[in-house]
Amino acid sequence: MTRHLIAVDLDGTLLKDDKTISAANIAALQRARANGHEVVIATGRPFRHARKYYEQLGLTTPIVNFNGGLVHHPQDIHFEVQHHPIPLKTVQHILESVAETKTQNIVCEVTDHVYFQYDPVGIYEFYTDHALSVTTGDLRKVLMHEPTSLLIHAKGEHVDEIRSELSGIHAETVLNRQWVKPEFMVEVMRKGTSKAVGLAHIADHLGIDSKQIIAFGDEENDLEMIEYAGHGVAMGNAIPALKHLANGTTKRNEDDGIAYYLRHVLGLA
Repeated sequence: MTRHLIAVDLDGTLLKDDKTISAANIAALQRARANGHEVVIATGRPFRHARKYYEQLGLTTPIVNFNGGLVHHPQDIHFEVQHHPIPLKTVQHILESVAETKTQNIVCEVTDHVYFQYDPVGIYEFYTDHALSVTTGDLRKVLMHEPTSLLIHAKGEHVDEIRSELSGIHAETVLNRQWVKPEFMVEVMRKGTSKAVGLAHIADHLGIDSKQIIAFGDEENDLEMIEYAGHGVAMGNAIPALKHLANGTTKRNEDDGIAYYLRHVLGLA
């Protein structure tokens, strides 16, 4: 039997729209593990918001958080942690440009320590859940450490301007993506950071060749991972660019797409 590494994104992929894992997907991944394959979560979420799914699946592998900004092993202190924060000087320059006039709020995460430009009410309360600390204030003054991620909730009329500046002035240092929901969220990460880089580190640790990696995703932040994997799979609800890049397409996240593909297409579960 060829041992595979099965990498799953969470939101829009493994998780249904109600943020639960279906019984079919749990059973399929458990069968795959029982047959000698490895299962890894690769998500944009911080670990504090992925831990319950990691534990629900009974995983014993490393995990990719923050879209590759942090790669670690929750159960092995000897695993070589990879952390790729954004240089503080770059963050300060970005904040000087956008903080006061172009944003509704800004969220910086230093692993599980969270910083807000303005009070975290409404949609921002999600970020405070299980945080080790929460700090609110002028980020140009209170942020003293390099953040793992920077999330800009832009005012609608300034989205293109902010992304253009990030892709121009700061292109050598950071990359940026715009979230589909909510539509005015611009995520900033250190350049060179991706789920693919994190997955490569884990594959090397586990002794599995990239050709034996099966990766499932649905969004822009999954593009590098789907391209890197020997077998990249786009969910039925994935963006067109991901479907075009993938080796195959499965059913939607609401229809047990991971379980269907593993069982009916690859025969792994």
